[in-house]
Amino acid sequence: MTGEHSLTSQAAAHPVTSHKRWPIAFLLAFGVLVNFFDRINLSVSREALNLSFGLSLVGFGYLSSAYSWTYALMQMPSGVLLDRVGIRRVERISILLWSVACFGAALAPGISWFVAARLLLGVSEAPTFPANAKAIGAWFAHKERSLAMAITDSAAKFSTAVGVPILGLLLLRFGWRWSFAATGFASVFYFILFYGTYRDPPAAEPAPQDLSAGPGISPIGKSGRKVSLAYLLRQPKVYGLALGWGAYNYTFYLLLNWLPSYLSLSLHADLFHSVLYTSAPWLLAGLSDLLIGGLLVDALILRGWNANRVRQSVMMGGMAMGLAILGTARATSLWPALICVSIALSGLAAMAPVAWTVPSLISPGDAVGAVSGIANFSGQLAAISAPIVTGYLVSATHSFKPAFAVATAVLLLGIAGYATLLGRIETIPEPQAGS
Repeated sequence: MTGEHSLTSQAAAHPVTSHKRWPIAFLLAFGVLVNFFDRINLSVSREALNLSFGLSLVGFGYLSSAYSWTYALMQMPSGVLLDRVGIRRVERISILLWSVACFGAALAPGISWFVAARLLLGVSEAPTFPANAKAIGAWFAHKERSLAMAITDSAAKFSTAVGVPILGLLLLRFGWRWSFAATGFASVFYFILFYGTYRDPPAAEPAPQDLSAGPGISPIGKSGRKVSLAYLLRQPKVYGLALGWGAYNYTFYLLLNWLPSYLSLSLHADLFHSVLYTSAPWLLAGLSDLLIGGLLVDALILRGWNANRVRQSVMMGGMAMGLAILGTARATSLWPALICVSIALSGLAAMAPVAWTVPSLISPGDAVGAVSGIANFSGQLAAISAPIVTGYLVSATHSFKPAFAVATAVLLLGIAGYATLLGRIETIPEPQAGS
């Protein structure tokens, strides 16, 4: 369909599907919540795993990155698979496998088994965010996508805010194996929920360009034509998006994996209080994600503000706020450190849902999954590097200051990528015949 019918007649033709999009967003958000319970469990369990397996700080850094190795390797393949096979089939299999990985970690008799479980978790959770980006692009109008993506992305921050104390209490009361088993049960519940409720929007309907329009698979103005990975890898905008997302993820995973340890080792908080204090910055980040990256961005665009300028401003401004992480390097007491971490995380959280709408806005043809996969591959290279680099730096210097300085430098590189390579957020031209 090319737009000959009015938006009103489109909405009237599909009165039910047009109301299904928000439950879909909350379903995907719940999946992210469970997904991040699986990831943060490791940071909460560092001391317990050290007692069980004899891990050094460097060893913990490598263990923290194990998940990201396979997660990164599967990003581009999972993006292509999502474009070819569809969200429902890919996600059903992946959720089932990540449930198995959680129970595998809980039952691990030794470090090798535990590492294998983390590697499987990375493989199985790899399609999650590319699938969410593709689903949001299919179900939501351009003017709604920031809020829809913020609902799903903020779940990652709220998951950490809620999950760290819950999993910490489970660990203190029952031991680390039960905290990993609990994430397995939560994953099984999400598998049942997703299997029974997720549906793709009707393929015949165009994607909505107005709030009154119904959902559809292919956005108006895009052909739905398949675009090769090789063509996408020649586009500067794709590299700018990937560079910015990698910079975001470096700081995100440094704090996701090491914040409780930083509070414990550098600021001498005990396990209970380091877990409790970790929640506050992540809670603020979740609110920033939802209120600024979602509600404010969509509200400004709906009021007629230039959509490109709004999105670019939030992305660049959020990355700039992330530079507050350097202030943490100078903090000598708990509250200044938490304030700096909160500013950095809140800024990065505000730009994250906006960045996740970019693949659906710049992708030529039917390549949203592939572009999302490329960006998330870059992000996972950063997620691999951050815990390992931090482990070596802290072990060598007995301080987190160099680790926070490296994160600052990486963020500056990401800002440069957004400014010079991504530039204006607009659709990449489709390849000419034979390209």
